[in-house]
Amino acid sequence: MKNIITHIRQSLSLKLSVGFLLTAILIFVASLGLLYIESIHIIQQEAKERTMAELTTSLQRIQRYLATIETATNANTWIVEQNLQPDSLLEFSRRVVLLNRHVNGCSITTEPFFFPQYGRYFSAYSIVRGDSVVTEREGEYEYFEKDWYKAPKTLGKACWIEPFNDYNEGTLYTQELIASYCRPLYKDNQFVGVISTDLSLRQLAKAVEGTSPYPNSYYMMLGKEGHYYIHPDSARLFHSTIFNDVDPGEQPELITLGYEMTAGKQGTIAVKDKGETYQVCYQPISGTNWSLALVVPESEILLSYHKLTLVIILLVIVGLIAIVLLCRRVVNHAIKPLSKLLELSQQISVGHYDIQIAHSNRRDAVGRLQNSFATMQDSLNRHVSDIQQANEATLHSNEELTKATQMAEEANQQKAIFIQNMSHQLRTPLNIIMGFAQVIRDSIGQLTEDDAKNVTEMMDHNAKTLNRMVLMLYDSSDMGRNDELTYSRQREMVSCNEMARESIIFACDHFPTLDIKFKTDIPDNLCINTNRLYMMRSLREILYNSAKYSDGQNITLTVTETEHTIRFVIEDTGNGMPETYLDKIYTPFTKANDLSEGLGLGLPLTMRHISHLGGHMTLDTDYKGGCRFIIEMPKDIQ
Repeated sequence: MKNIITHIRQSLSLKLSVGFLLTAILIFVASLGLLYIESIHIIQQEAKERTMAELTTSLQRIQRYLATIETATNANTWIVEQNLQPDSLLEFSRRVVLLNRHVNGCSITTEPFFFPQYGRYFSAYSIVRGDSVVTEREGEYEYFEKDWYKAPKTLGKACWIEPFNDYNEGTLYTQELIASYCRPLYKDNQFVGVISTDLSLRQLAKAVEGTSPYPNSYYMMLGKEGHYYIHPDSARLFHSTIFNDVDPGEQPELITLGYEMTAGKQGTIAVKDKGETYQVCYQPISGTNWSLALVVPESEILLSYHKLTLVIILLVIVGLIAIVLLCRRVVNHAIKPLSKLLELSQQISVGHYDIQIAHSNRRDAVGRLQNSFATMQDSLNRHVSDIQQANEATLHSNEELTKATQMAEEANQQKAIFIQNMSHQLRTPLNIIMGFAQVIRDSIGQLTEDDAKNVTEMMDHNAKTLNRMVLMLYDSSDMGRNDELTYSRQREMVSCNEMARESIIFACDHFPTLDIKFKTDIPDNLCINTNRLYMMRSLREILYNSAKYSDGQNITLTVTETEHTIRFVIEDTGNGMPETYLDKIYTPFTKANDLSEGLGLGLPLTMRHISHLGGHMTLDTDYKGGCRFIIEMPKDIQ
């Protein structure tokens, strides 16, 4: 035994197994024990709630029966008091029974000698016999001493009296045990009789019959003296009370139940009767001196509890097996880090320095060893990572430097190309202007009128071209962009057709032989809210390009209207746009080829103008006869 204990102390796996197993079993058994104890209280509480709910439902059904009787009586009382005649009383008694299916009988009785011709007694009585109603004047008997007559007379108001046997020798009677709702009758504020409506106790018993929440539970109803009016043991009805044959020393709970119910209280109590324990829920019946109780055997309440015992036993067996298996798994898990550390250290030894060893929260030798390895690996990995990052940073810096050098060279080259192109484009019109100026100077008085006209037109054309390029250069600058953002917000209502015609006139001024066709399907008074200057510049630039890159004879400007926009379509029959240049047409300082005229700013600036004005410009790539540009501007008609 001593050797076994020593072995357990020295073996980490056994130590863990025994400690974990004992703790887990203790907690598991304690938890199931508490669950087992607590479950009985939960089951009893649920049974009380279920029983009380069923009792309340049954009381509501009984109250509906009683309310039917009360309503039938109260609804006919004032008619009876207005028609106190023998024949009328017989008819009213019959009508109450005939029209109310829950009524067992109805009697209307008067004070002595109220009808002198009938002597001391007069009682109109109707009862249910089979499927018919029997109505007659009752035989003479001393009904003035009956509770159903004395109680309403004494109280001066309607009331329910204790159930009774209706048998009176020599008179009409029902074989049912009945309870009566009695109401006094008055004439000229003088008591003259009683109207009494009967309810069969058998009907009350049927109201709660078959509604018990448990197979052997049952209802009982007690009167104000503790008499049984509803009970499964018919021998106890009327003749016995709850206090009969009860030993207060052995059955104090039953005596307490009797006093509680006869006092009109409600609640739940456990009572013992003939060795069996019952849970009893009771409530008074409103408007009466009766009380209804639902009695449930505790053995039926605890039936599910006994089933739970078998479940608990099964859980204990399964739980113990699970604990043993879990204990073995935990022990294997506890030893597993050592094997993992060996595997990781072997990988690190062959150069895998990026392997991560997780830190452990364990405080035993395995945990401390794992943390030491993890710290060592973190330091090693950090140093290797620093070296790699330094190499990557150097490589990245070299790449950035190479890219910067490349971009500087490209920028330098683009700058040289731009200066060369701009110098060429500006020098050409300047040379022409200067040349013709020298011709005019040297040929004063020698030029014919036509020659002078041609020279001045050529000088004017090149001066306008020079002015156009200078304006484009300004617009492409930051200052020109800021001016455009400012001025493009200044809007006015501009006629679409008028703007199109002025743009055509401007283009024809630059190209005197130009032939531009104008088509429109909108009225001249249709206007849009835009900036006239930048809208005109846009239309002029596209017309200028069409004139420059086509024969100048087949240019069309069309103005149409869509649901939300005004559309300007400019098309020509030139060579069109090269496909290789389509993705660059809006890039500043980019031309189809280096030999073409211009600075490569016309279309980019036009696109920018249209965009700032809220419109949209596109090149129709489906048009193959030349170029077709479409400008769409939002409508703002006034």
